[in-house]
Amino acid sequence: MSDNHDEHLDAGQDFTDKRPHRVGPTPQGKPESKPYTHPAAGWGAAKAVTRFIAKQGDIVDGPRAIFKMNHENGGFDCPGCAWPDSLKGIHLDICENGIKHVSWELTKKRVDRAFFAKHSVSELARWSDFDLENQGRLTEPLVYNPDTDHYVPITWDDAFQLFGDVVQSLDSPDQAAFYTSGRLGNEATFLYQLMARELGTNNLPDCSNMCHEASGRALQASIGTGKGTVDLKDWEEADALFILGVNVASNAPRMLTSLVEANKRGAEIVHVNPLIESAARKAIIPHEFLAMGTFHSTPTSSLNLQPRTGGDMALMRGIAKTLLEWSTDDPKAVDREFIERYTTGFHRYRKLCESTPWHDIEEQSGLSHDDIVSAATVYRNADRSIISWCLGVTQHDHGVDTIREIMNVLLLRGNLGREGTGPCPVRGHSNVQGNRTCGIDHRPDQAFLDRLADVCGIDPPREWGMDTVDTIKAMHNGDVSVFVGMGGNFALAAPDTPYTYEALRQCELTVQVSTKLNRSHLVHGKRALILPCLGRTEKDVQNAGVQATTVEDSMSMVHRSVGMKDPGSPHLRSEPAIIAGLSRAALPNSSTPWSWYVDDYDRIRDTMSRVIDGFEDFNRRVRRPLGFRIKQPARELVFLTPSGKAEFSTATLPNVVPDAGMLSLGTMRSHDQWNTTIYSDNDRYRGITNLRTLVFMNEADMRERGLSKFDPVDITSTAKDGSHRVLRDFLAVPYDIPPGCAAGYMPEMNVLCALDDYSRQSDQPIMKHLKVTVNAASSP
Repeated sequence: MSDNHDEHLDAGQDFTDKRPHRVGPTPQGKPESKPYTHPAAGWGAAKAVTRFIAKQGDIVDGPRAIFKMNHENGGFDCPGCAWPDSLKGIHLDICENGIKHVSWELTKKRVDRAFFAKHSVSELARWSDFDLENQGRLTEPLVYNPDTDHYVPITWDDAFQLFGDVVQSLDSPDQAAFYTSGRLGNEATFLYQLMARELGTNNLPDCSNMCHEASGRALQASIGTGKGTVDLKDWEEADALFILGVNVASNAPRMLTSLVEANKRGAEIVHVNPLIESAARKAIIPHEFLAMGTFHSTPTSSLNLQPRTGGDMALMRGIAKTLLEWSTDDPKAVDREFIERYTTGFHRYRKLCESTPWHDIEEQSGLSHDDIVSAATVYRNADRSIISWCLGVTQHDHGVDTIREIMNVLLLRGNLGREGTGPCPVRGHSNVQGNRTCGIDHRPDQAFLDRLADVCGIDPPREWGMDTVDTIKAMHNGDVSVFVGMGGNFALAAPDTPYTYEALRQCELTVQVSTKLNRSHLVHGKRALILPCLGRTEKDVQNAGVQATTVEDSMSMVHRSVGMKDPGSPHLRSEPAIIAGLSRAALPNSSTPWSWYVDDYDRIRDTMSRVIDGFEDFNRRVRRPLGFRIKQPARELVFLTPSGKAEFSTATLPNVVPDAGMLSLGTMRSHDQWNTTIYSDNDRYRGITNLRTLVFMNEADMRERGLSKFDPVDITSTAKDGSHRVLRDFLAVPYDIPPGCAAGYMPEMNVLCALDDYSRQSDQPIMKHLKVTVNAASSP
């Protein structure tokens, strides 16, 4: 199995997006675009939430859920982002998107057998993705009938047996792939990877392969851990916060609380993003009732920098070069004692910084020397600094090098192993970090496999498996014929949309474990199963009573989550129960006690405590207030690297300046969207109404192309393999974005990212750095 995806696909060919469906709902009026000048959150969020709950018909359960979300006593974990729960017991530790996400799950609408009898798959394939999910909750297991082109009910036992029969007929277990989204709890995650490895494969692609793989690989190389080292207490102690490539108000809204509190205590806050987002200006957070009542907002930044797309590494190099220049006269500019004691490679890195011309740094960053010095001044004057980042940094060709450069900057001033310091990747989905911790990894650690073999009595495969890009390619060429999607909406989230659709349709069997109808149910294999599961908000009752599941947030805190609502259908099963059923059918001779595990999740946690490093005494510690934090050796200045020290990197700056006539395009979510779930055609914080098929452009770039506001355009991407992909009749929207840069929404723009457009450092699709041309729409 490949881990470098060295095959180029469809070289030199042209592809035009021909999808017959919309993603968002039908617009309710003409497109509008105007600057958003209000604070993030506050009354704008309150009004949006009220309208949304009313539209879902959830006037009772929606508000009830708000007061149960993110609370340890009888509460459930928000199924949205992975920002940690408040350490201060804030009663309204909530956000607009979290409430929408929960209300979307709590909807009273149902998609039952009568619905599928009425609508064929071919008909549903023409519906918008909004309309598909808006039909409501799935109610019972379904199987695709190719003779009628309809999904029809199937019993759970028959569904499991179909899966088992197909898997047992495979020539090799590596012909199956087991995808995971970040919604899966830790206990289900552990059982899922155990099933795959007992079957004999490490084909465990996950959403991290598309989002934060670069973070894990860079941090592992630099400090010997694949995770950040900070927690919320550190955010409360930091003198400076650097926020790179994060749209806080939409992607991690509860971070606004930390930013507001940091401003009030006098900390400096630097936002780095090609687009200045609303959360980088001012905010009103929900539990500040006085501020809500008086409309008083709090600034959330000291400095906003707009680098060109992909220019973050050059900015970090410029900060480092400035510090080293200052260190000649200022002994506090660089922490030489820390460097000498805890790091290696400093002298090579210093020479690299000295030899990197300022001209190159300014050109590649897109920032002036003064801008970079301003950022370096903030960093120099702060005793304790945190640098945080998200997909705006990771989804680039050079994402690993950029994050290692961030670590270089942190190491220069000893911003590691002290309160209020360290690296902080922002994970975008509830338990995506827990998935990786609990075994979802196509490149598993050999020590983990040794413990799994010893404790669980299996012989796990040792060869690396397939990640997301490899899996799509293998499905397309027939090397993978069974695909299981545990949550998420793989067809819509993956790159190179038409190619991914073709790949899924090549499969002998696709299995989707889901709560609502989505595109992945309609882009299926020759045979297909839909297995409906409980949501995070629903009670999970097994033989031992109501069960709790656990999740790990972005800062390595593990805590319990207990659903509050009766299940939406008596036929729903929990994710652990579904995995156990699949496992019993596919592994009829297994000695793993699948049913025994599902009877009482404490039994799963007891086994996990013996396999997973940091989960010792799992059941007792997770019942503590707020749970427990997984140990982080690097936080204690213990570095599990080859040298035993934190390692400076010495990568050269990449060339991120687009060629003449080209633009660097990054895909992103709108505010009224969570991953591939679209709530409306609006993007309040960017001032957009009734429009998703757009491209944000610098006004000078628009003038150069003879474009005016809302002119239709064709967007053509040029892939690494020389092929081209085209989106037609999108609308150009002027926006405050650096020249040479453009942006637009995923998943509509995923078609522009060819499967070969992935980073050779992280194997991630480079969704944030596509090479495109934008021109006036061609005549029909």
